[in-house]
Amino acid sequence: MKGEITFMASDTDTKTKKPQTMAELLASATSKMVIPRKGETVVGTITAISKKSLTIDIGAKTEGIVADKEFESASDYVTDLKVGDKIEAVVVSTENDQGQVMLSLRKAATDSRWDYFIEAYEKETILEAKGLEVNKGGLIVSVNGTRGFVPSSQFGKDLVGTFSKLKGETIKVRVIEVDKDKNRLIFSERHVSEAEELANKQEALDSVKTGAIYEGVVSGVMHFGLFVTVEVPVEGSNSVGHVEGLVHISEISWEKVTHPKEFHAVGDRLKVRVLGIDEKTGKLNLSIKQLSDDPWKVIADKYQVGTTVEGVVSRVEPFGVFVNVETGIDGLIHSSKLEEGHNLKKGDHITVNVESVDPEQRRMSLSLVLTEVPLGYK
Repeated sequence: MKGEITFMASDTDTKTKKPQTMAELLASATSKMVIPRKGETVVGTITAISKKSLTIDIGAKTEGIVADKEFESASDYVTDLKVGDKIEAVVVSTENDQGQVMLSLRKAATDSRWDYFIEAYEKETILEAKGLEVNKGGLIVSVNGTRGFVPSSQFGKDLVGTFSKLKGETIKVRVIEVDKDKNRLIFSERHVSEAEELANKQEALDSVKTGAIYEGVVSGVMHFGLFVTVEVPVEGSNSVGHVEGLVHISEISWEKVTHPKEFHAVGDRLKVRVLGIDEKTGKLNLSIKQLSDDPWKVIADKYQVGTTVEGVVSRVEPFGVFVNVETGIDGLIHSSKLEEGHNLKKGDHITVNVESVDPEQRRMSLSLVLTEVPLGYK
């Protein structure tokens, strides 16, 4: 029609068309609004922080709030936050008395702590740890509000035997293991106090000679043997490196060893002989008993058949009684050679007669020499 102007809507106008009715307006608002559900993780922006709560804009009809116990449990984490920071939170409940969404920062705080220790591990950061509890395996500590563990083997030689006194004390440590899935956080004191020596470990390991004798400190006592931190002079320098090694229970003494704790304790200084080096682990195979000669080598000449000797009952078994005649040498009185009424017990001092000796099989057969009339004898 003449004089009539028609406007054509462009593609842009169509895409940016504003809601024209109340229904369209509500639909538009609902599509952009977050509807929080209990247990889900939401992301928002911190709008306010007070001494007892933290407010977060999560895009819902009302703001979310972290308060009461949830605020207290994440107080260390909240200290490093500021207004404007984007943060993850977990919905605890969808509405409180004031219509606010209740949130928790525990997961975020936990993740943040693990990130802190992972970074400390990667950067070899020195941290401060406070001793909480002592157990036979080491010291439970608190670092940056998180509990971790310092094994007895991870204390330097100056503390290895006295770490039980560190409850309530503060020490410097380094992270040596972080495993979030297993909730495992391990620290080392010796990686701080003996950092230089540990740095020389490879040089020290290269300097170790099989068969050589070194001094060391017992760093751990287990049912299968003794862990020893061996002091090895580094060739071509005046420094001393430290290499870990194991004295297997069979290498502690020529005597029968029921448990290593009967012979040594953590912190004991001793000499060891190197039997070999485990190339995979870089640890030493050690021996204490081989610092002295095997007593069975000369036993045949020393205890000829018919010799009468004194000894001490070392153990009583159903098949007979073992008698210790000297360090590392136990002989057996078979039960068939014990008359009724001879109730021997461990620790008894008795006189025995040597009936046979087999050095290769490490066996000695004995019989009891009567020094008094047995009970019931007529």
